[in-house]
Amino acid sequence: MLTAVYKSKKKADTFLFIEKRDDFSKVPEPLMTMFGQPQYVMIINLAKRTQLGVADLDTLKQSLSDQGYYLQIPPPEENLLSQLRKQNGADSD
Repeated sequence: MLTAVYKSKKKADTFLFIEKRDDFSKVPEPLMTMFGQPQYVMIINLAKRTQLGVADLDTLKQSLSDQGYYLQIPPPEENLLSQLRKQNGADSD
């Protein structure tokens, strides 16, 4: 299964996977507006992969099959100050 990968110029570490290069017809317009002008990164063969960065490969394949695209967003940033306060007993939940 080949997929084309694009990165967002508007959102850091955000990637869009689509079935065919430059065919964004299955991607909803609001998502394309949020994503901004896609910047082509590469075409990859998912069949030869056992893992793919932070993306869950099975979810990615299923999304491509069901929707025709997959959006990979970065995990939420950890609030290191909150973690430190909890470790030191400064925050009471």
